[in-house]
Amino acid sequence: MKQIADFTIVGREQLGEQYFTLTLQHPDKLGPIAAGQFVEVEVRNCREVMLRRPISIHDVDESKNRLTLLIQIVGKGTRKLSELEVGASLNLIFPLGHGFAVAGERPLLVGGGAGIAPLFHLAKCYKAKGVEPTILLGGRTKALIPVRDAFVEYGRVHYATEDGSLGEQGLVTQHSAFAGEYDHICTCGPTPMMKAVGRYAMEKGMDCEVSLENMMACGIGACLCCVCDTDEGHKCVCKEGPVFDVRKLTKWLEASK
Repeated sequence: MKQIADFTIVGREQLGEQYFTLTLQHPDKLGPIAAGQFVEVEVRNCREVMLRRPISIHDVDESKNRLTLLIQIVGKGTRKLSELEVGASLNLIFPLGHGFAVAGERPLLVGGGAGIAPLFHLAKCYKAKGVEPTILLGGRTKALIPVRDAFVEYGRVHYATEDGSLGEQGLVTQHSAFAGEYDHICTCGPTPMMKAVGRYAMEKGMDCEVSLENMMACGIGACLCCVCDTDEGHKCVCKEGPVFDVRKLTKWLEASK
């Protein structure tokens, strides 16, 4: 069930120049939150930012009623959020969207850049089921793969960087981890990367879920600015997604952009 609530920032960590995390305390029980769901964050005291910002839920601590957001600084809204300090209040609409199924016994999780964010909660969900996922994280450089070490506790972690500063050099989709045997793939990151992963899964006849990152405004399916052309018609990514079965996205896979 969707809620609107003021959270208190109880933790903040800067992760290089582009990323930071905010750990948020809810005043009551969070309720169930699926891996892959997101929040709409109000950016206060910034006249240039009128709309809320959609942010993936990075981690959930149900015992303490806390959630963590991993945020990349990409514009005025996220820059303003990066200036908040511990003790500040942050208003969220949550949890939004449709998350990952947490399916399969030999899953592969593939994340690139900011798309790494929801995969941490997902890896923890698999671990809670007694399943150890293979996790592949990529970025242009080592510095652009945030919170990489935190994943080690929850799966077998591999890295790919374009400059070779961490793991194998090259694109994520060129990594040798794809030689493994998997029964389910979950991916989030740059669209070209997700399309490549999706095509790979389709060729192998493998189940695959992708988390789309379309531009969003309302987060509840009212404004229609995040619509994606799926095999079942036009769907709002914020409401019917952001996670979709790639077999329902053949039009998206075939699109040039």
